[in-house]
Amino acid sequence: MSAAPVAGRASASRSEYTRAVLALGSNLGERAETLAEAVSDLVDRPEVRLVDVSPVVQTKAVGGPEGQPDFLNMVMIVLTSLSPYELLAHCQAIEAKHHRTREVRWGPRTLDIDIITYNKLSQDDPLLTLPHPRASERAFVLYPWLLIDPTAVLEGHPIVELLEDCADADGVEGYDLLDEGQP
Repeated sequence: MSAAPVAGRASASRSEYTRAVLALGSNLGERAETLAEAVSDLVDRPEVRLVDVSPVVQTKAVGGPEGQPDFLNMVMIVLTSLSPYELLAHCQAIEAKHHRTREVRWGPRTLDIDIITYNKLSQDDPLLTLPHPRASERAFVLYPWLLIDPTAVLEGHPIVELLEDCADADGVEGYDLLDEGQP
């Protein structure tokens, strides 16, 4: 899958900033360090400005192969002048920087960055579907998002209500970053 922007697709004006919600996860390597570096990497460009970042939560892997290590997950809200496809390319470049491989769908990974929303844009595109097609079913996205934006709405539904219906809601735990790597 190419991460390059697609010619002919709409691009945000460079002077306009659009609100986007990004979800980050890691279940391989130094998970907490990877997430912290990824947040820094994401906002290292002038076209991406940090609005807020959630606390880190720990969750069981959802989908994919059995026996995966637990994930650390977080959500961040940014303002960006990048188009949705440029933002996707930026996210994928950061995943690659952190040695992300795409060998098994929903398999273990050093870093996963998903664009959950890009303002109110709704599109069904093989390269980028917005809002993220499974975000409304994933407590590992909704719970950290709720912590920083309790009135957020996804596809017309308050995320607090969507969270109540998530099958994985009981598996979300707070995570103490100071414990990472401790026996």
